[in-house]
Formats: sequence, C-alpha cells, structure tokens
Amino acid sequence: MTAPVRVVLAGAHGHGWWHLENLRRLTAAGTVELAGVCDVRPVEGLPDGVAFSGDLAELIGRTGAEAAILCTPIHTHADLAVGALRAGAHLLLEKPPAAAYDDYERIAAAVRETGLACQVGFQSLGSEAVPAVRKLVRDGAIGRVTGIGAAGAWARPYSYYSRVPWAGKRRAGGVDVVDGVLTNPLAHAVATAIAVSGAEVESVEVELYRANAIEADDTSSARLRMDDGTTITVAVSLCADRRHEPYLIVHGETGRIRLTYTEDRVEFGGASATHPRADLLENLAAHIRGGADLLVPLERTAGFMRVLEAVRLAPEPRVIPDAFQEVGAEQRVLPGIAGITAASAERLALYSELGVPWALDAAAPPAPVSVPVPASVSVPVSTPAPAPAAIVPAGAAVTSASGAVTSTSGPATSAAGPVTDSAGSADTAGSVVGLDVGGVRVAEYVIRPRLPVTSSPRPYLHPVRTLSGTVVTEFAPADHVHHLGVSVAVSDLGGGNFWGGRTYVRDRGPAWLGDHGSQHHLAFLRHDPAGFTETLSWRGPGGTEIAREEREVRAVELDGCWALDFSFTLTNLTGAPLAVRSSATKGRAGAGYGGFFWRAPGRATDREVFTEDAEGEERVHGSTAPWLALASPGWTLVFAQRSDPWFVRTAEYPGVGPALAWEKPLVIEDVLARRVVTVVADGRLDRATAAALAEKAMT
Repeated sequence: MTAPVRVVLAGAHGHGWWHLENLRRLTAAGTVELAGVCDVRPVEGLPDGVAFSGDLAELIGRTGAEAAILCTPIHTHADLAVGALRAGAHLLLEKPPAAAYDDYERIAAAVRETGLACQVGFQSLGSEAVPAVRKLVRDGAIGRVTGIGAAGAWARPYSYYSRVPWAGKRRAGGVDVVDGVLTNPLAHAVATAIAVSGAEVESVEVELYRANAIEADDTSSARLRMDDGTTITVAVSLCADRRHEPYLIVHGETGRIRLTYTEDRVEFGGASATHPRADLLENLAAHIRGGADLLVPLERTAGFMRVLEAVRLAPEPRVIPDAFQEVGAEQRVLPGIAGITAASAERLALYSELGVPWALDAAAPPAPVSVPVPASVSVPVSTPAPAPAAIVPAGAAVTSASGAVTSTSGPATSAAGPVTDSAGSADTAGSVVGLDVGGVRVAEYVIRPRLPVTSSPRPYLHPVRTLSGTVVTEFAPADHVHHLGVSVAVSDLGGGNFWGGRTYVRDRGPAWLGDHGSQHHLAFLRHDPAGFTETLSWRGPGGTEIAREEREVRAVELDGCWALDFSFTLTNLTGAPLAVRSSATKGRAGAGYGGFFWRAPGRATDREVFTEDAEGEERVHGSTAPWLALASPGWTLVFAQRSDPWFVRTAEYPGVGPALAWEKPLVIEDVLARRVVTVVADGRLDRATAAALAEKAMT
C-alpha cells in the first residue's frame, strides 16, 4: 500500500478552511496525512497530533512534510514559496502565484534549483472540460478560431473588502499586492482562456475601473494578443446584483463553443456535456508518489502572470461615478453589468469599445506605454527566448457606432472566405471608433475586423458619410471583396501582400501565393470624438513584424461639409531596405495602386473624375495634380495630397488613392510618411468649389 503524502498547510483562515476540509477528505481516503498547520493566528479544531507553528520552513523540517499548501496573502507567496521549496517540500501554491513577475521568476528559479514540484491552484485547469474544448477545436468543429471571449459578473458586499487588511489593495506597506478582480477573484477567467488557447501571450491591454472605495480594480476588461494571432478578451466585475456564472466563448469561422468553467460544462452544437474535474492536491500527491504529470505546473501560469504584470504596471483604476451605480447599504451594483460582460465576450471588445457610459465618462488615463515582460520561464537557458511580450495599458475612450451594446448573429461567408458582415456595413464584431463633426457621426473606424486572410486584414473606415448621411464608401464589394472602405493597403511590401486578393506575378498574371500580410491595432495614443492617433503593427505572411505605423485620423469641419485628414508614418523594422512595389512595377501597365485607398459606392453610376486642368479617368489616372475630385449626383469627394501620382478608377468601379510605387519600387530605408486630406461633400461640386475646398482643407 502506498504511504500517504505528509502535508502542511500555510494559511488556515479564509480560503484555508476549504483546504482543511479537503485535507480531511483526502486523509480519510489515505492519500495524504495532515502533518501541520502554519499561521500567524491560532487555529481551532485541528486533529490531534497535527503540529502548529508560525514558521513554515521550521514546520516542514520538524514534521518531515513532503508537500506544503500555500494559502496566504498574495504578497507573501514568493518568500514563503521559495522558503518551502528550499526546506524540501513540494508546493500547492494558491493563485495568483505571486504579486509581480519578478517574484514569479524567483519561485521558478527555486523550482529549478530544488527539482521539486510547484502546482498552482487554478482549479478550473484540473477540469477535463478544457482538453475537451481544445479537442473540438483541433478536430475542426468550429473551423479556424477567430477569438476567445471571457465574461464574469459576481456580487461582493462592502465586508468583502474589509475582511483582511490587504483586500482590494494594489499595494500594502509599499509592497505589491494586486488584489483586483482580474488577478484574484475572477483570475480563473484569464487562466482558463489562456489554457483553451494553448498559445503564448504576446501582448496585453487592460482597462481598470472601480466602483467601490478601494485601491484595486473591481470591474475590468483586458485584451490578450496570442503569438498564434488569436485574440482573447476578458470582461469581469464584482459589482453585479448577484452571482452570474463566468464562462468563455470560443469563436470560430463556422461555429462557437461555450465553456462555463465553474460548472465544467461545455456547450456545442445544441448539446451540453459536464466533464469531471481532478483535485489539484490529489494530483500533486500522485505526482510525488507515482510521477503523474502535474495538471497546473508553475510554468503553465506564465501567461497569466503577464496579465497580472500588466495590471500591476497599469495606471490607477478609474473611478466609476456614483451616478452610474446603485449604491446600497450592503454593496454597490453596476446596473446591467452581466449583460455588458456578455457583450464583451460576444464582440471581443473592451468596456470602452462597447459604448458603456461609465467607461466613456471616466477620466482618460495617460497615453498607453509598452513594457517588456520576460519570456516564459519554461524556456531552457540554452534556448533563445521568444521576443518579450508588450504590455499595453489601454484606456483611450472608444465607442461603438451607436453606443449600444449589441451582439452579432454569426459569421457570413464570401467567395474568398468568412466575412463577418456580408451586408456591407461596418464589421460589428470588431472594435469600432466613431468620428464626429459638430455632433454628427460621419464615419466609423473598425480597428479589429474579422476578415479572411485573403483580404489582408487591416483596420478600415466604413461607413463614411456626408453631413446629410449619404454613405460614400463601400465595404467588401463583390467585384473586389478585399476593398475595405478607406484603408492603407499596399500590394507588395517587402514581398508581402497587404492589399488583398491575388498577387500579380511578372509574365504570369494574378495568382494566389499565400503571401498575405496583415495590420494589427496596438494602441490609441490619443482619442477624442473628432479623431485619434494610433499605433499599428504590419506583419508579414509568417507573422513577423516588418513595420510599425503611427496613424493620425481627424474629422475637420468645413463650410457646409467636412474633411477627413488622414496621415500615416511607417517605420521600417527589418534592418534592411524595405521595398514598396505595385503590380505596375512588375509589368502590369497602369496598376500602380498601393497606399491610402478609398473605395466609393459602385451604385453611383453617373460619376465623374476631374482635377484642376483635366477630367476623365484616362487623363487623370497617373497625373500629379495637387487635388482630384470624384463626383456623383449625390456626393463629391475631393482628395488632396502633394507626394504621389493618382491611381483612379471610375469605369470598372469607383476608387481613388495616391500611388506609392507608380512605375518603380519605393524603397523605405527608415521612415515613410504620407498625408491625404479628403473633402466629403453633399451634391456634385464644380471645379472652382472643389479647388477652394481642397486648398482650405490642406491648410
């Protein structure tokens, strides 16, 4: 018969009582033997023969304990864990593992030094529901995963934050605690989503809010970018009217899976299955006695610790004004918060991107910054570590087109692959920023669209409207599904197709090459109702970042109309000259497209194009006029820029853009900067009016 594993418990009050009950159960089963308890306060009702001490290392040595359960305040984890490991005990370490990534690494170093095991108390990761979801994904049940959304809304009374001195604190006595909703009460939402993804955390954005009079966040959202391109969002709160079971939605191209991780329940295709869950202490004992694999080894929590580090380094949580709360005698409630977290999981959006009034009303935080985070400790010393994750505390106020919290009904498809919105309206599944002129919504900017890779996914503006509401852009038209309203698109940047569709090959013609790149929103540096400044990452077909862009977009009021002032600065990150090519540079005459590009509505058949001294597509195409007007009976667009020839189409379809590489490649040594200003007017303008508006808009 296998001898039971001798265990000591550090921290027997609070959640420690649950561990005591579990120890009694496993002791009765002969799996473990409770050898001692360590606490700073006496513990009543301990079984006879169980030792007690206030010194964990001493207790381990005196009792000969083989394992220790560490259920103490977050900020004590690192010192006690290292001490317990060096005293010779394997660990069951309660979540979160530590209050800072540096402390996490100290524990990891002690694990390597001693060769002992450290299991982290994320109970949901002991559930067979997680591998069941991963198997469904692996088997292609929902097609390619397009994102994972997590939602959770619990209720916590005022007494929750007064039960211990460190509750709801970011720091205590100058030491990090980080006891916020993302990192402690609903930390399982983060950890489970990462486990379902199976990828490494590449970057993190967080929005921290608080309704209660505490230091830490009680209502927060986060967006994780994984190294395989998957996006994870988490929206959680402790200010609901009651407990709502937290869950994940795994979004796929052809379906979705729901995991209610507190119930180990997986829902897919109309069926629901509840899966068994292993006890983490029992698993640790099996590891010690028989070499069983740990379910939650310390290295499996590296991604979670990167999120915790983002929270730790983020600005102080923004206060939610009392006007948006129901302030009761026992607790504070944010009305509708469960629905808001659900909308986040549906749309993969942060609170500020859902039009939530308290998220928009809160004071804006400092501009987002990037903070390097060490690579996962599971990487051997002799192996080159992956690139550091960028931690970006988000927070610029971002709104949806309507300000309403809505959900999508599921993906549609096009000939080129799945397209979220086949009706041609802005992609409601992505995060949307509105542009206003004098209180009128004139454009919507989709920063995280769901698009097939063959469309070279990128942020875009659509719909763009005149002041009277006439739409002057077109999204994913049947003739060119990769035309996305207004965007920056390059047919060949460093060998990657950032335009979409087929790539032109010299002496062969257009061909599908699997060479599509993508643009990824990183952060807003500034945002107000009239515009924004953002940073974007340009990534080649293999996912390698080749350029970083800073983009500034503003809506400017003019006489009876408005102008879109759009500028971008592209910085070469390759360390070598980066070439911009067009199909024209490869032999296709007149196909010099690439750069800022505006796809106008094709339904306007009576359209014309003209400059200050020419008119018609043949004469205007390739010209270097300072401005160009595309007009129809209902609207006129006047484009102004000073750098490149004009690429123009009116007969086949209406589209205009300056051509970065008209006849020969444009080589970016370091930085490429361009500015295009577009006047958006109702009705058909004459040449003199167009010229005057173009000059005014450029100044």
